[in-house]
Amino acid sequence: MPQTPAAATLPAPRHLPDAQRVTAVTHWTESLFSFRVSRPPSLRFRSGEFVMIGLMGDNGKPLLRAYSIASPSWDEELEFYSIKVPDGPLTSKLQHIHVGDEIILRPKPVGTLVHDALLPGKRIWFLATGTGIAPFASLMRDPETYEKYDQVIMMHTCRTAAELEYGRQLVEGLHDDPLIGEMVAGKLLYYPTTTREPSAHMGRITDNLASGKVFADLGIAPMNAADDRAMVCGSLAFNKDVMAVLEGFGLHEGANSEPREYVVEKAFVGEGV
Repeated sequence: MPQTPAAATLPAPRHLPDAQRVTAVTHWTESLFSFRVSRPPSLRFRSGEFVMIGLMGDNGKPLLRAYSIASPSWDEELEFYSIKVPDGPLTSKLQHIHVGDEIILRPKPVGTLVHDALLPGKRIWFLATGTGIAPFASLMRDPETYEKYDQVIMMHTCRTAAELEYGRQLVEGLHDDPLIGEMVAGKLLYYPTTTREPSAHMGRITDNLASGKVFADLGIAPMNAADDRAMVCGSLAFNKDVMAVLEGFGLHEGANSEPREYVVEKAFVGEGV
């Protein structure tokens, strides 16, 4: 079971530049954890964007990496979801944070996985592997998502069922959310799959899309450019493979400056953690 220390109410941090106080930490597996921190009063962001966070390095300089904000834009705190890399410059230290510790947070949100970067549509697909679900954890909790689309489909693939637990608990909790619970009902479809462990649904996102299996399993029409919009977040190889599948369905890549049928977050590709 994940270990979740109780959130704490603490005074504003003052020791590090751009510092925020850790209010909760949950270790989901030996390699995955999430944490919540205080939110700078001046921070405004669109659900799906990321910020730079980190700790002071051994050389006394800030060690920062791009992290998607997993909490929605209306949340009073900020949530992040991270992998643990034993020899990673940042996560080798970040994974040991506790409630009351400070992290550095640069309050300049940016990113591609935002509603403004897509043309209007009827269905939206969130396609993620591993910790790539973080921006969609934000978007799935944002009322705007359900106001813009008739159907929201969250496809999340990990190696094992344990690695899907963060997303599973989040999705299940949405139905009881006082803000969006009624909006989620009948609109959100969750399709988690594993690749190395038997489960109800297995296989890679690309294979399940290209073969049509996901459409059959969910009882929905195949993807098409007129109705469907998509957001993609994963490794470089995953992003490229999914882009090819989406292009095969007639969708084209967009951006904040030129909205189209799908967008890809590339800020994390090649980032050592």
